[in-house]
Amino acid sequence: MNNINKPAELSYYGLYLLSYLKENHPDKAHDTAFIEERADHAADVFEQARREGFTPEGAHELAMASLLEGLHFSNYDTLVEVLWNECSDEIPQSEAPAVALKLLPYMEGIFTQYPLSDDFAYSPEYERLYTELAGAVLICIEENGI
Repeated sequence: MNNINKPAELSYYGLYLLSYLKENHPDKAHDTAFIEERADHAADVFEQARREGFTPEGAHELAMASLLEGLHFSNYDTLVEVLWNECSDEIPQSEAPAVALKLLPYMEGIFTQYPLSDDFAYSPEYERLYTELAGAVLICIEENGI
């Protein structure tokens, strides 16, 4: 049997990350190298923690933290939230995820102006980002009909 075109099978961590990315970072869900690298690193963290005497649960917790590091804040999720809260008259809630994915490239310049991190949504700057995005989204929808 020819396995040349068969995609690599993902580990538990790879499957978990793929699922997480599809839900929260769909723009990154097709980056197999990123997923495999993160999954391998998480497996290494688990293995090292077990060697150091951590319980399986403790080692798994450390592995999951390394797997999702830097991915807790999502530009995509933020855009979906803006669409749900600020554009519900223009865009039905069920269509917001697809529209957010289309808007993401237009909004990247706004996101790059902020120090995004895992806990950014809990910072005072989040409200400023949200307000700026809301205005930009409304303008983009009006001008481009998205």
